[in-house]
Amino acid sequence: MPAAAPLPKALAFDVFGTVVDWRTSVTRESAGFLAQIGEDPEDAAAFADAWRAQYIAAMVGMRKSGRAFAVLDVLHREMLEAALRERGVDPAGLAEDLLAEWNRAWHRLDPWPDTVEGLTRLKARFPIVTLSNGNIALLLNMARRAGLPWDAILGAEVSGTYKPDPKAYLHTAEALGIAPLELCLVAAHHGDLAGARAAGLLTAYVDRPDEYGGAPAPDAHYEQAWEWSATSFVELADQLGC
Repeated sequence: MPAAAPLPKALAFDVFGTVVDWRTSVTRESAGFLAQIGEDPEDAAAFADAWRAQYIAAMVGMRKSGRAFAVLDVLHREMLEAALRERGVDPAGLAEDLLAEWNRAWHRLDPWPDTVEGLTRLKARFPIVTLSNGNIALLLNMARRAGLPWDAILGAEVSGTYKPDPKAYLHTAEALGIAPLELCLVAAHHGDLAGARAAGLLTAYVDRPDEYGGAPAPDAHYEQAWEWSATSFVELADQLGC
């Protein structure tokens, strides 16, 4: 940590991949649903990757098209149907209840092993909030299931936009009543941290090498010298004196 780096007044956390292990969780969930529709459950990890791969395109597409803001649950459903079509499965032929419950897999993501302990320690010194592209209902269900001790759950509805739009970061600071430089984004994604830094926030990187099943992170080229860098939330708590 650079000697001149100020301590933040609050910590805001990216969630998918940083706080929770989306890939393992969605793979587990998808295995059961694939079996129900007569597809090979052994393909569940590849399906989880294909579902997630729609994510960036959905964000970019929304911005370029000028489409009105839609919460992530809606986008996840569209991405699920697109991933099914890529496999040659027509989602129109599947039961609505099955698709809706499959889509809620993103509400049931497991935390990384260090998450709850690390968040609890960090919360003892700093307010901890979400700064996620997830919507409030999704993040609330996830938090209650996983025991995530947030002080506040701020979904993308707060800003009406998605990261890395500067408004997503700036509206979070505004909602907390602090200046951007008094808020620190904690994330496992260099692209997200670059967006936060460009908006004037402090940054803390937490390495999650297994997020993509050991595959390289797609945003590694955005890496910079962040104010803090740790291998876990527990180590970050050590660095921040918690």
